[in-house]
Amino acid sequence: MKPTTKTRPPRAADDLIEDLAEIEHEQWVHWSQAVAGKVTGPTREEWERSWVAYADLTDDLKEADRVWARKVIKLLHRRNLIP
Repeated sequence: MKPTTKTRPPRAADDLIEDLAEIEHEQWVHWSQAVAGKVTGPTREEWERSWVAYADLTDDLKEADRVWARKVIKLLHRRNLIP
């Protein structure tokens, strides 16, 4: 049976955050690899350790991507594109 309310169930909202966070991580990997030649030392080493699938990130790094995912959701709410 489908929910009758127009709001997303909490689990679905969590799934959306995770999906958006994964896309954010993919975007960051793409960008960071493109500019990596200009970055050296500890920063470059930290970046390289993060060039993994989202599922393989630490919880702290996942949360950093979730912050950006929540910003996207907030924008979509503000524009009435999602409830």
